[in-house]
Order: sequence, then C-alpha cells, then structure tokens
Amino acid sequence: MRRHAMTIGGARVAGSATFGVVNPATGEVHAEAPDCDEQQLDDAFTAAQRAYVSWRKDERARRRALHAAADLLTGAIGKLAPVLTAEQGKPLKDAANEIGGSAWWLRHAAGLPIPREVIRDDATSHVEVVRRPMGVVAAITPWNFPLMLACWKLGPALLAGNTVVLKPSPYTPLTTLALGELLSEALPPGVLNVVSGRDPLGAWMTAHPVPRKISFTGSVATGKLVAEAAARDLKRVTLELGGNDPAIVLDDADPHVVAPKLFQHAFENNGQLCSAIKRVYVPEHLHDDLVAVLAKLADEAMVGNGLQPGVHFGPLNNKPQLDRITSLVTEALDRGARAAAGGSPGDGPGYFHRPTILIDAADDTRVVVEEQFGPVLPVLRYRTLDEALHRANDSHFGLDGSVWGNDEDRAAAVAAELECGTTWVNTHFSVHPDQPFGGHKWSGVGVENGRLGLEAFTEMQVRSRAKPLS
Repeated sequence: MRRHAMTIGGARVAGSATFGVVNPATGEVHAEAPDCDEQQLDDAFTAAQRAYVSWRKDERARRRALHAAADLLTGAIGKLAPVLTAEQGKPLKDAANEIGGSAWWLRHAAGLPIPREVIRDDATSHVEVVRRPMGVVAAITPWNFPLMLACWKLGPALLAGNTVVLKPSPYTPLTTLALGELLSEALPPGVLNVVSGRDPLGAWMTAHPVPRKISFTGSVATGKLVAEAAARDLKRVTLELGGNDPAIVLDDADPHVVAPKLFQHAFENNGQLCSAIKRVYVPEHLHDDLVAVLAKLADEAMVGNGLQPGVHFGPLNNKPQLDRITSLVTEALDRGARAAAGGSPGDGPGYFHRPTILIDAADDTRVVVEEQFGPVLPVLRYRTLDEALHRANDSHFGLDGSVWGNDEDRAAAVAAELECGTTWVNTHFSVHPDQPFGGHKWSGVGVENGRLGLEAFTEMQVRSRAKPLS
C-alpha cells in the first residue's frame, strides 16, 4: 500500500501520522495519506509566506509557470485518472475528463488580464486603480471534484501573485497530493503547498494567522464555521456552499426531448454536484410522459466500479453520503412518494445506490427541501407557472436554476425570475473559465472564475499622483 506525501516548501513531507483512504467501490481502505499536524501546517504557511515575497513581483514568470503546470497536468492524465477513480468513485472516463478540464482551467487562468483602470488623468492628477495580491491563500476543497475545484482556485490565486496552502477532503486526498508533487516541477518552492489530514486540520487553517484569504467549497454548515473563524481576523472569504437547483419545464416543452437532458444534468457525477438539477417542476399534463422517459433512463443506467468499462455511474463517495441518500429516499417513500425507478441502495460491497426518480413527494419532505447530493431526483407537478416559480424560489439555496421550453424568449423571461446566481435556458451547468460562478442566499459568498473570480483573490489599491503645478 503506497503512502503518499504532502508538498511543503517544494519538498515531499510525510505526515506525523497517516489515515486510511477508502475505495468507495469496495468499502475498503486502499491507500494511506499523511495526517498533517500543527507544526507541519505552520511550516506550510511559513513556506508560502516566504515564497510570496518574490512570486508576487514577476507577472510574466507567473503566467509561464501556470502554462507549464497545465502541460504537466495534461501529460499526467493517464497516470492520475485511476487514482481519482479509486478514491472518488467516478468512472475512469469522467476522471480523465476532470483532470483534462483542470489543466484547461489553469491554462485559461494564465491568460487572464489583471485589471488596471485609470479613473482620472487631468491637469492636476493621475489616479489609477490596480489589483494587488492578498498574500497567502488557504484553499479548502471537497470530495466530489477534488482536482477541478482545486484548479478553479489555484489558477486565479497564483496568477494574481498569491501563494497557496491547499487542503483536499480527507475522503479524496490522493489526487491532490499527487498534484502538489507534480506541480513542484513548474512552481518555485513554497508557491503551492498541499497538506492533507482529518479534522481539525480545516479549522486550524481558517484560524491560522498567516492566510489573508480563505477560499472554501463545501457544505453550508462548514461554510458558516469558516466565515465565523475568518471574521475574527477579518480574513477575506469566498464560500461556495452548494445548491438545491430547480428546473422548470414549461407547458410547450416536448418531454421526450427535454427528459434526457434533465437526466444528464441531474445525475452527472452521480448527482454529487452542487449545480446538478435537484428538483424538477413539470405541468400536470406532461408529468407522466416526462417521468416515463426519466425512469427508463434510470433503469437502463449501468452502475458499478468506475474502473469497469461501460459503467455510467460509480458509487457514492463515502458511507455517510450513502446513508444520507438512503434516509432521504426512505423518508419520502414513507410519506407517500413513489419510486418510478430505483429507490434503494445496491447490493454487495461499496457505496452504491440505484438512480432514483421520485414522484408525488410533498414539498416539505427533506428530499425536496435539502440538497440531496446524490442519485435521486424528485419530479413535482404544478398547475400554474406562478405556482412553479414560487415553489422553486421557496428555498434557503440559490445557486443555479434552469427553464425548459420551445419558446426561448418566454423561457428566458421565466428564468430571470429565479432567485439564484446563474440561470440557464434549455441547458444546465454550462460553465466556462470566463463565466463567474457564485450563489445567492445560503449557496455562498463571492464568486469564482472569470474576471470577478480573479479579482476575488486581490485587494484594490488606488494610486494617485499629483501633477506639478505650472
């Protein structure tokens, strides 16, 4: 069993202890990861602080380094994809796509312009607004897309001139640890430090005096704790905290055309995606036809070990998540909902659950109110469009939403009424490195990606010069 290492100050560092990493397809420990202690975390932040002094000064060197990092990551897809599948559970093809997409995100970040704006240039003064790096960034990532969501943070943070201490989820530390080792060939020592560990490592990071910015992706409950800890030191924060994305099907939609797309965007990554469709609102007269197509797709999907060819969906990533999905479905069924497809965990070892389509679930059941983050989709009937919009917006979450119909202008007008950070028409989770991504309400604070995402890793500075008096 290979023991993986952290990257601190450009060096491979073993943990003072280790913890087991479970393969969710088998339910068994298949690797050991380092368990970072407080002294090692201090070392990581010290290394980042020292590297910041020179890293922030040479923008051209930063861009070259990010391009080199993207090249290294692209070249390692074949090596890293099986590691990602073994720790996360997703099919090998999806793991390769995540790694390739991560490299693309880094490469795109390398070309982003760092904003500078002259707001006055007259006879008396020249005033310019520039963006400066913050210093050291603490980045904390979840287990659903461990590499992609790390690179969403690393690209703009490093381009802006910051240095980073990165901590992956203890459920999926291995690919991120490998990333730290790999990118040490492109980045100067201390620019990127990767640590891993169980609780309370995340709390130590957010309370540490060195970082000036916390970039966190994860649950609402943990995000609130991060915000509380950061507030004590007035650290800046970006919090991406998940969603309960609604999809509204309009009365002019063709259920046979719409249903496969809804299924794709609801069950991508086995539903373990903050922006996945989590609930579908459909007119009563289209309900049965839409459900029939969704149920057929769910029944036909191949569920199994992600290393096996032809698998559509792997296991859920961890046992607590499987237990949560099982509980949500069981409660809904006990309260009168019906499973048009699926409805139960898989047999045998591993954390498998069949793709599940639920109908007739009440609006106050947990599977409708909460973010499921798994392979279950409630389909909810509505009578009027105003009713559908009210129910879609009646949520603590506000990440994304979509509207589906033949009349695109009408669908866009309906989408504009959704209370969320991004709306889509006749698609869902269509993202790009240029496109800001963030949520309303409990779905987060701040944005990632694009110009606004880059600026979130900077501090504004106004530079004003008086001109000589004539």
